[in-house]
Amino acid sequence: MIARTRTARAVLRARTRTHRAAAAIRRTGAGTLATHAMAAGLAPRAARTVAGSLRKVATKLGITGRPGVSYTHGRARHCRRYTAAQVAVIAAAYRPRLAAYRAARQHFLLAA
Repeated sequence: MIARTRTARAVLRARTRTHRAAAAIRRTGAGTLATHAMAAGLAPRAARTVAGSLRKVATKLGITGRPGVSYTHGRARHCRRYTAAQVAVIAAAYRPRLAAYRAARQHFLLAA
């Protein structure tokens, strides 16, 4: 595959993933922390990392979110869904070190 085509497809995949995550949050009013992170533009692996950190901060703050079921690859998993306002409160106490995670934090704060 031509390098330019590979790059273009990667950009399109990332933009599609971000848009779908943001649309899911808009549609239902809430999303998992990983979904919020993907809507902020992070790749799935980085989104899971940020979600774990946000989950830890949410526990400290006593923010529980609402229970739900996430369906992934044919499996049903129990999850917690948070509104944009709840994620903004969690993000206010979240102190990331990496630049990409700081940008995601800014997105969380502005999305509320």
